[in-house]
Amino acid sequence: MVSDWPQTPLCDLTESNTPVTYGVVKPGKEDPEGVLFIRGGDIADGRILTQQLRTISKDVSHQYRRTLLRGGELVMSLVGNPGQVAIVPASLEGSNIARQAALIRLRAEVDARFVMYFLNSRVGQEELGAHSRGSVQQVINLRDLKTVRIPTPPLPQQRAIAFILGALDDKIELNRQMNETLETMARSLFKSWFVDFDPLRAKAEGRSLNLPETVSELFPITFEDFGSGIIPKGWEAIPAYDIATFVNGAAYANFEPNTDRIGLPIIKIAELKAGVTAQTGFSTVEMPEKYRMDTGDILFSWSGNPDTSIDTFVWAHGPAWLNQHIFKVVPPKAELRAFILMTLRYLRPVFAEIARNKQTTGLGHVTVADLKRLMIVRPPTAILLAWNKFVEPLIERSFGIQLENNTLAALRDTLLPKLISGELRVQAAEKIVEAVA
Repeated sequence: MVSDWPQTPLCDLTESNTPVTYGVVKPGKEDPEGVLFIRGGDIADGRILTQQLRTISKDVSHQYRRTLLRGGELVMSLVGNPGQVAIVPASLEGSNIARQAALIRLRAEVDARFVMYFLNSRVGQEELGAHSRGSVQQVINLRDLKTVRIPTPPLPQQRAIAFILGALDDKIELNRQMNETLETMARSLFKSWFVDFDPLRAKAEGRSLNLPETVSELFPITFEDFGSGIIPKGWEAIPAYDIATFVNGAAYANFEPNTDRIGLPIIKIAELKAGVTAQTGFSTVEMPEKYRMDTGDILFSWSGNPDTSIDTFVWAHGPAWLNQHIFKVVPPKAELRAFILMTLRYLRPVFAEIARNKQTTGLGHVTVADLKRLMIVRPPTAILLAWNKFVEPLIERSFGIQLENNTLAALRDTLLPKLISGELRVQAAEKIVEAVA
């Protein structure tokens, strides 16, 4: 059964005095005492990445007060990975947005969550993708965005659909918070053992860190000099580049990308955050095996905005092709995988600063030369294996949660078009969601 709900241009769903618009044109220098503002890269996976938001001065924000946020509005990325949509939480009231983001204030008789779910669905993303422009960097302009057509059932139906999909999002958010806890625990253990050398210092001072005796015995009690610092006696100081094999991706054009979703997806930095979307190119070209990636691979994005793009990821979306500006990080031995992953994640602020020092037109990069200059500490194998027993279960659990979230998000995106078309009734969808969430 096909729904007879009207298809309404987005501009006709917005408040009359605040049409779809964008925000601060020139943010200027960051001001720690200023106002938070949202850039396009801060919007991903249906939410605003609040931990990476930057600030602008109150004076600059006041110049663009028409886009001061009230909470409850929609914001959308317009550049880079255009079409990412999220609802502004109440905690960001008084914040502002950058030019790379659009602000969408809907009328009271339109449910913002329903519109967000539609725009983030595959159908909505395809509609937005049809309006994106640019051969190098995809962009959605406001004129086109205003014409995107949104299915508009009666408000009670919008709310019912949003409530069902929201239950899945609630489960996804709960999982995400659990993952943050697991990540914090793993990072804390990495820092304690391999940065602060707590077990060594405790042993030297006769203190206990509640480690098994067999583990404590593995640590020395003295340091030795290396370069401008010290490391535990018997440990190695090596370039970060030497801990793994760093395979850079191939140029996008070499994959002869198609928009028919035939072959394997081509993974750019945008896909590292949002997964495979309607904007993702696919390829049937048989490239060298080194460019093929799969679930569980460690990926390091080395180019882009220092604050939002330079980062380390574990790929969780199946077989794909590796695009340039991303290293596939291949451990030489399985027992080094957790150490390599946590080393790269711990060094994120360092990488961001390296990229920022080379920043041009908003973009920076980390090169092989940088990785060869950056020295890290590598412990003996016995200590590494002991650390793995504590950390690998945290990493494996975190990755399992990430896979579960992918399944929940896929279910959410599958239900939406069926609910909108009338193929699936609200009551039937509720039962499906109750079974998993």
